[in-house]
Amino acid sequence: MRKYLLMLVILGSISEAFGQNKNETLKLSISEAQTYALQNNRSVQAAKIDIEMANKKVWENLATGLPQLNFASNYQHQFVIPELSLGPYLDLNSLPDGTLTKNDITNAYKNSPPFALGVANNTVFDFTVSQLIFSGQYFVGLQAAKVLKQMTEKTLVKTEDQTKEMVADTYYLVLVLGENERVLTESLKSVDQTYNELVQMNQQGLNEETDVDQIKISRSNIQTLITSLESQKEISMKLLKYQLGIGFDQLLMLTDSLPGIIAQGNIQYLSSTEFNVKNSLDYQLISSQEKISALLLNLEKSKYLPTISGFYRHEEQTNQPAFNFAIKDIAGVTLSLPIVTSGQRNAKVSQAKYDLEKSSLNKANVEQGLIMEFETAKSNYQTAFSNFTTNKESMELSKKVYNKTIIKYREGVGSSFELTQNQNQFLTAESNYYNSILSLLNAKAKLDRILSSSN
Repeated sequence: MRKYLLMLVILGSISEAFGQNKNETLKLSISEAQTYALQNNRSVQAAKIDIEMANKKVWENLATGLPQLNFASNYQHQFVIPELSLGPYLDLNSLPDGTLTKNDITNAYKNSPPFALGVANNTVFDFTVSQLIFSGQYFVGLQAAKVLKQMTEKTLVKTEDQTKEMVADTYYLVLVLGENERVLTESLKSVDQTYNELVQMNQQGLNEETDVDQIKISRSNIQTLITSLESQKEISMKLLKYQLGIGFDQLLMLTDSLPGIIAQGNIQYLSSTEFNVKNSLDYQLISSQEKISALLLNLEKSKYLPTISGFYRHEEQTNQPAFNFAIKDIAGVTLSLPIVTSGQRNAKVSQAKYDLEKSSLNKANVEQGLIMEFETAKSNYQTAFSNFTTNKESMELSKKVYNKTIIKYREGVGSSFELTQNQNQFLTAESNYYNSILSLLNAKAKLDRILSSSN
């Protein structure tokens, strides 16, 4: 009974610990979120499994050329055992003493008893050791497996870089949506104050009802925008959790602020940035693909060469017959060489040559494409930074004008139309500003990914 109570206490403690971990808020900065994703993102984990599989594939190909030991057991039961007789033989003990006659010698011949040429039940054990001595296909296959392993390792790095970029994009999106929501909420408070003042003025007959209606429409528009931003933020947060490899019910807090991220170095790519396409992961992957095509060509050519292997075999029987002609130990060498294939090998070699030519063309095409991708990403970053600077200034100016319009309206020297117009202008400038922030941060994340894979 005490054992069961102790087990229940232990299980309860474990369950309580897991419950605390699940309810604990996960707090991550942008760099911490990227590091967390590299450990828990399912695509990254799958790429790591691919590396382990590639390691086993290399060993599999290597083991083909190492000594192989095989064991075989064969049980046999013969229902009818054949017999053999050696015919009559001269029995010297049957010869009489003294002078022998022809009849004495003839009578001394007796039929030999038959003997079995096998046994009813027998088990044969066979031990065979084989060793590949020479095979062109083996050596080429071993080289190909190593290249494939290198490609898998580079693919993992590429997957990690892409994951970091996706996490950064989503992280930035959540921050932008949250900051936009915060500013709109503050604007809504100001609009609510103006709306309440207009309602009181209308009740006193100091303004027209259309003035109140226009402000009410603007107020409803801002509320709709806030609701939309809240929904987008919730979906974006779920997307971020998915990219991090955590459950949707996990509490998550982003510790970095949008102004802090913007101030961390938005001008780092405005100056001249070097890009070495030879060091790019995509370029290295396509180069490895070209190596694979060259190895496949060598593989087809190696089929013209012979395959040589040696073996040693030892055989044991549990019940040996009286006359056993089986050889217990035997060693030998096997040579295999196809002589005539009716042009099949030539056709395969030609196909492999064409595949190598295509790989070379793809490599040149990817090289130019990577350079274009970098130049485009750099240009997009510079354009995004210019738009960010312009939209920031426009938002500050429109906010300034809007605040002055509110003061003028409250003092009775401004119209409701002017107030609504300037408010819409401010909201548009604010939307453009946050869109430019997101474009700038996304462009930065893309350049981070491109340049990190080429260093």
